[in-house]
Amino acid sequence: MFGLGWPELGVILVVAILIFGPKKIPELGTALGKTLRGFKEEMKTPSDETNPEQEKQ
Repeated sequence: MFGLGWPELGVILVVAILIFGPKKIPELGTALGKTLRGFKEEMKTPSDETNPEQEKQ
């Protein structure tokens, strides 16, 4: 995953716990998951809004 090994992921996890605290990490994960899910849904089914540049033509 992105060229990161287990040691690098471990260091990132420890730093995240030190910065945000163990209680805040699940909340951040949930928010990130909802954001990514919404982004993926929007990419699959774009809304009715069109690109303003397309309307000018």
